[in-house]
Order: sequence, then C-alpha cells, then structure tokens
Amino acid sequence: MRLEGKTAIITGGASGFGAGIARKFAAEGAQVMIVDLNHDGAMGMAEELGAGAFGHVADVSSATAVAQTVQVALQVFGEVDILVNNAGITHLPQAMEDVDEAEFDRVFAVNCKSVYLFARALAPLMKARHQGAILNLASTAGVSPRPRLSWYNASKGWMNTATKAMAVELAPHGVRVNALNPVAGETPLLASFMGEDTPEMRAKFLSTIPLGRFSTPEDLGNAAAFLCSDEASMITGVCMEVDGGRCI
Repeated sequence: MRLEGKTAIITGGASGFGAGIARKFAAEGAQVMIVDLNHDGAMGMAEELGAGAFGHVADVSSATAVAQTVQVALQVFGEVDILVNNAGITHLPQAMEDVDEAEFDRVFAVNCKSVYLFARALAPLMKARHQGAILNLASTAGVSPRPRLSWYNASKGWMNTATKAMAVELAPHGVRVNALNPVAGETPLLASFMGEDTPEMRAKFLSTIPLGRFSTPEDLGNAAAFLCSDEASMITGVCMEVDGGRCI
C-alpha cells in the first residue's frame, strides 16, 4: 500500500500503459481519476477499479477541458497528490515531409501542450502544499530516435527535457517530476508505431530489444508506483528507461 491516502489523475488511463498504471496505483491504495477521450473506456476502468476510482472524459489538449478536469478532481478528492501525464498519440511511420500540418499539430497538442496545461493548473496547488509528484510518459523514441517517426520522436524528446526543467524549478517547492521512457508495448498505438501489426513486423521490432519482449502495462505500472511513492522522495528529474535495454 505504498500509495495509501494518495490521490492521482491519470490521463489516457482507459487503456494501454495508462490502464496498467491505474491498476497498480489502485492496488497500492491510491484514489484514481481516469481521464480519457474514450467515455466507455474511462467508465469501464473506473468500474473495474472499484471504490476510490472514477472516470472523466476530456481532451487533454484543450485548456478549458484541462481546467475543468482539475476542478472536478479537487471537488472529488479535495487535493491532488499525483499527476500522470500518460495520454499520447503518434503519426504513422512516414517521411518527415509527408506528415501533414494538422497531424503534426495534433501530436504536439496531445503529447506536449497537455503537459503544459496540467502544469499550469496543478503546479500552483502543489507548490502551495509543498508536496506532489508529476510523472510524464515519454518514450525511447525521445532518447534514441528511429527514422520515419520524426515528429513523434521530437515530441517525446520535448517531454524528457520538460521533465528535467520542471523538476529543477519545482524542487525547491517540494514537488518532484520524473518521466518513464518505455519501448513500444501491447497498447492501442503499437500498430501505428510499426506501420502494420504482422508477425514479421513484430519479430523485426523485437529483434532491437535485448530482453526480447515489449514493455507491458504492468512494467510501467510498477515503475510509476515507485517513482510516485514516498520511497522515491530523493528522486526527481529522472527519465527512466523501461525498455528491455533497447537504448543501450
């Protein structure tokens, strides 16, 4: 029960890595707000987790929606102890010049602007309490970029840099900020990363991971629970690779 008595907002929490983090947080005693665009997914996950969890539908790239999300969380929880910026999207693998402007804007709105919007809404509250933990879900793509996902790579590199910048600024106020860099996993985005989900593409992708498997939601949940717990009270500004050795 490492997170007993803690409250957490988890964006993109209805599926994939976000769902793994939500399940682990609930198992460790946290009250969890599942934020997702998918109404049925958010409500279903909250129902699965039971008492102490609830779903909320929001577009995390919208300033109005983020402000409302935080307000609802405060009404339900009273205070927000943990924020997990997990929501993310990608573009299909293609030459950088072939990604259209609308798709580029959407990737940066969801992957980057959402982090800013939640920081703007929550950082002052965490600073006032002199406590809080923020966890950003970046990617090995931001550490060791691969061709044909250039703008997705860049958005995740942005997230790693933002994590360190946020950590330095918020540390004097007792707020910790860390990131996780997973390799691709069994999530709704897997097919988009690979271009197509076939046994051949999976084998090719797995050949680049020394431990020989994808990241799982459970892997991310375990790492997230540690970094957001008091056990990690001396850890901030870390961008932890949960990637089976891919970035070595």
